[in-house]
Amino acid sequence: MMAAAKNVARLLYRYVLRVGDLNLVLGQRLGEWVGHAPALEEELGLANVALDLIGQARLLLAYAGELEGRDRSEDDIAFMREQGEYLNPTLVEQPNGDFGQTIVRQVLIGAFQSELYERLVDSADERLAAIASKAVKECRYHLRYSSDWLVRLGDGTQESHARAQSALERLWPYTTELFAEDDLDREMADCGIAPRLSEVHAAWSVRIDALLAEATLDRPRDRAYRWFGKQGEHSEHLGYILADMQYLQRAYPGARW
Repeated sequence: MMAAAKNVARLLYRYVLRVGDLNLVLGQRLGEWVGHAPALEEELGLANVALDLIGQARLLLAYAGELEGRDRSEDDIAFMREQGEYLNPTLVEQPNGDFGQTIVRQVLIGAFQSELYERLVDSADERLAAIASKAVKECRYHLRYSSDWLVRLGDGTQESHARAQSALERLWPYTTELFAEDDLDREMADCGIAPRLSEVHAAWSVRIDALLAEATLDRPRDRAYRWFGKQGEHSEHLGYILADMQYLQRAYPGARW
C-alpha cells in the first residue's frame, strides 16, 4: 500500500506541474504586453490576467514542491528546471502576435481553464480542489474579458474580422493537445483527482461554438497535431521564454527582491 501511495503522489506531482506550468508560461507571455498594448486600459487588463495566472502558478508549484519532497520552493520549480521538465501545453508558448492573436489564444485557453477548474473543485485531492475554487473565479473573469474582445474583433471591421479568423486558423491545431488523454490523465481521472478530458472537451466545444457564432467567426476543422508540450516536448518558442524568465535566478542563485 505504501508503494501505491508513493506512485499516486508521483503522478499527482506531474499532474499539478501540468496545470501550474500552463499558468506560469501563459502569465509570462501575457506579461510581454506591458508597455506594448494598443491602449493603456488593455495593458492593465492583460497585466491583471497575467498576475492572476502567476498567482495560480505559485499555489500549484508550491504544492508540487511538497509532493516532490525535495525541499524545493515554488521559485525553484518555476525557474530552475530544464526545458524538457516543463509540462505546459504548446498553445501557451505561441508568440503573442498582434492583439487579435493574443485574444484568440486567451479565449481558447480561458474556456479550457474555466471548464477544467469547475470540475477540479470536486477533486478527491482537497488541496487541488481548494486551489481550483479560487482559480475558477479568476478564470471566469479572464474568459469574459477575452470573449468581449473576440466579439468586437470578429464582428467588427473587415480587417479585424480577417485577423481574428486568421489567428483562429493558426492556433486551432494546438487545441487538440489540450484534450488528448495520456496515461497520466487517465490515472488522475481513475483516482477521482481530475476530470475526464472527454467531458472537458465536450463542454469546451459548446462554449467555444457559442462564442464563435457571436463573433461571426468560423470554427476551423480539427487537424492532427505533432506537439507534446504536456509531455515535455516543446516548440522552439519555450526556450526563448525560459531564457528571459530564468536569467536572474540562474545568474544569481537564491536572489530575493
